[in-house]
Amino acid sequence: MFLSPQPLTTDNAIGNGRVVIIFEYDGRRFHGWQHQKSGVRSVQSELTKAVAKVADHPVDLVCAGRTDARVHSSFQIAHFDALSVRNMRSWVMGMNTALPDDIAVHWAGKAVDDFHARFSAVYRRYRYVIYNKPVRPGIQKGQVTWNFRPLDVGRMHNAAQALIGEHDFSSFRAAGCQSRTPIRFMERISVTRCGDFVVIDVQANAFLHHMVRNIAGALMAVGTGKESECWIAGVLAQKDRKLAGVTAPPDGLYLVDVGYPERYGIPQALCGPGFVSPWFEREDNLPIKPSHIHPKQPASI
Repeated sequence: MFLSPQPLTTDNAIGNGRVVIIFEYDGRRFHGWQHQKSGVRSVQSELTKAVAKVADHPVDLVCAGRTDARVHSSFQIAHFDALSVRNMRSWVMGMNTALPDDIAVHWAGKAVDDFHARFSAVYRRYRYVIYNKPVRPGIQKGQVTWNFRPLDVGRMHNAAQALIGEHDFSSFRAAGCQSRTPIRFMERISVTRCGDFVVIDVQANAFLHHMVRNIAGALMAVGTGKESECWIAGVLAQKDRKLAGVTAPPDGLYLVDVGYPERYGIPQALCGPGFVSPWFEREDNLPIKPSHIHPKQPASI
């Protein structure tokens, strides 16, 4: 999970101010990150209850990137303001004792005063995992997306390169997206095959609602031969969501890294999820330094 070891130390005082946590979750039984109406499970609701129990007072949690229903994360960041003081081991072990078994906190630290889990982030990285066989998966249902049609990853990868750089991603934006602008900077996107699995690995300064799933759906259309390699570039240029095809399922989508300027002291990720990481060389799982920093963000990372 981490690029370097992060022992659960007891010789530190964390609290009486902003606290940062790093955690993972299996999204299959959650209706997304955000608080929902009573009786509907969300990651935010479960985690808030656990944090409040350890802090011994109510808290408000803010995460780096809100995920949809059934979407997973192997490296999610959140912050909250605490009046109480605990050491790292007490925060982490206390929260995990109070959490359900599909969420696990791995790190807690004292934040720099101006740190914000969402607005201080300079990039996010996702992996979309596709099980590509004629027969559906029995064991990994909900952890991967199934496509029974043979996928040509060379065509998919080549087509995806048209998305790199700063663009208006309206064609890959959900109708209900609340972002003020469709402009995003795509740092990198790759499509690789590992046996029966195809992995789309994508990093940008930020993502629009359903952006990764819409890109995945469009790339699968290219991979099956339904659309040409140059089709993706044409769809991007038209800025019309109706042209990009179907939204891919949430199963198989993982938030795997969130990056911050070094001055915040947030541990770096060794990108997951855990069952996917061994398919790649170590360097492919390392954080990718962004070449583009949003003007509102610091210039050093």
